Parts: sequence; structure tokens; C-alpha cells
Amino acid sequence: MTIGARVLKTGMAVALAIYLSGLIGFANPLLPAVSAIFTLQPSIFRSWQQISEQFQTNLLGAAIALGAVQLIGSSPITVGIVCIAVILISIKLKMEATVGLTLVTVVAVMEANSTGWMFAVERFLQVLTGMGAAFAVNVLIFPPSPRKQFHDLVLESYTQLSLLLRTSISDEMKEQVYKQEKDKLHGIIGRLEERFKVLEEERSFRAARRAERARQLLLAKQLIRAVNKGADLLEVIEEHYFSSPGAEAWANRLDSQIEELTKYHEFLLLKLDDKIKPGSFIQDDAITGTSLARQLTDYLKENPDEHRRLVFVASALFEYGYHLRRLEKLIEQVQNREAEDASRKWQIFPMKSKD
Repeated sequence: MTIGARVLKTGMAVALAIYLSGLIGFANPLLPAVSAIFTLQPSIFRSWQQISEQFQTNLLGAAIALGAVQLIGSSPITVGIVCIAVILISIKLKMEATVGLTLVTVVAVMEANSTGWMFAVERFLQVLTGMGAAFAVNVLIFPPSPRKQFHDLVLESYTQLSLLLRTSISDEMKEQVYKQEKDKLHGIIGRLEERFKVLEEERSFRAARRAERARQLLLAKQLIRAVNKGADLLEVIEEHYFSSPGAEAWANRLDSQIEELTKYHEFLLLKLDDKIKPGSFIQDDAITGTSLARQLTDYLKENPDEHRRLVFVASALFEYGYHLRRLEKLIEQVQNREAEDASRKWQIFPMKSKD
């Protein structure tokens, strides 16, 4: 089992929150520690957004809690009613993500108000201390790198997909192992889509940077779509191929086509990382499946009702190949545009002559 950066940073944020509590003189470090745990996020932008929203909702929650104590007291029923009100207000403000910590603040402030108004304010300051500790750790210690994390997940998803596709037709893998590996693939895809959402949230202020970011997002979306189409192919093979009469006669041809597409997928990822020599390419027929389509058309004429399930398999194959070709075009467009931008910068800032 490996310990990720976020696990380490959570521990460090809690430790820092407790340490700051001691320096400031808070009697109990529990609230700062809890606040630090709630605040830590997978990106700098999300951390800042979380700080902003939590400050607003916690300030509002603390104010409502103080007002409620003065007007109707701090009985268990009162605390419950105030919590309901704060939840509804947070939802109305579209800040549902901060509800958990806000409720902690509300309960702490209402419980502390019985010992004095300043003690309730101290509770709120403890929450702010934990938020600040978490933000500092997230920015300064192993700052999140969503792009690298996304790239690593793309490679991991391809590795898992390739393993499953290459054994799908031959049915060599044990059923239980195959199911476990497929569940693992879907888990990776889920994490990949979550990481894409983090990439979407990044903000750029320069126009040129925004244009580059838009191209990168389009490319990232297609990378996910290609993996999803490969995963869809697995489902179609499992549902239709093994139920199709005479499927064994097509095993070698389908297996060969899948092998070519997985190689093409790997080729594109290497091209994305600029590891392929200029001018390298893969034969078009191996990608489009034109030959396979002709053979399948002739085969279906013999008995279309009996062999129609193979059409679903071939359709999923062609769909996977189509999205891989689209991915290649996007990679070329992005790389060409980046080369043009680099050339333009070179013209603006030429090297000084040594004469």
C-alpha cells in the first residue's frame, strides 16, 4: 500500500492546525484539526474556492447561531432548527460542499455561547485557523499537479484496457479475475473523469493561455472518450460475441483487429508524449477495419438473422477506431499549434548575435 501526497498533506495540515492552536493559545485544538481536514482539496483552485465559500458560510452560520442563542436559547431543539436553517441557506447559495464544516461551527458556537460571547467568537477563530493551516500546506507542500495526475491516469487506464481487450475474444482470463480487472478499469475511468473536472476548474487570465487551455481540455476529453469506447467494446463483446452462432470462425479476425487498435492507441499516447519519430504512422486499413467490414458484409448475406450479433461487435470496434482517429487529429492540431506558438515567441525574442 502506497501513501499518496494527499494522505500525507492531511496529516501535516492537522499537525500544523494543532501546533498553531497551541501558539495562539486555544484551549482545545479539536476544531482547528477538524476544519483542516474539511478544507484540504485536490487542487489549488479548489482549495481557494473552498476557503472562500467556507469563510462565507461559516461566518453566516456563526452569526445565525449567535443570534439564535440570544433570541431563543441553545436547547437541543434550537440547535437542530438552526442546523436545518443553515443547510437550507447553504443550498440556496449553492455552497452545499461547505455544509459539513459550517454545521460544526454552528454547534460549537451555540454550545460555547453559554460560557460567554467571546468564547463563541474564539470557536469561530479556531475554525479559521484550521482552514488557513490546510491551505498553507496544500500550496507549499507537494502542490497539486492536476495535469500530471490526469496524464498518469490516462496511461494507467490504457494499460488496463489493453490487458482486457487483448484477452476478450480469446477468453483466456479466469472469469473472476476478468471481472476484478474490469472493475479496476471502471474505477480508473471514474478517477480520470474526476481529475478532468479539476482541470476544467482551472482559471487563466491571459488570452493566449486561455486558448491553449481550451485546446488541452478538448484533447483531454477525447482521451477519456477513447478509453470509454474501448470499455464499451468490452461490454459488447461480453454480451453479444459469445452468444453469436459461428463466432469462433471470426475469432482470429476480430482478435487481430483489436490487437491493431490497441497498438494504435498506444502509438497515439507515445505520440502525445512526443516519443514518436516524425513521419511515423500506422496503416490506415488496420485502423478503419475496411477489410473486416467487407468480409462481415459478405458473411451476413448468408444468414443475417443468425449472425446479426456480430454486427454489434463490429460496430463497437469501428466506433473505438473512429475515436482513436479523432484523437490523433486533435493531438496533431495541438502539437502543431504549440510549435507555431513557440516559433512566434522565438521571433519576438531572437538570440543575440555573438558578433
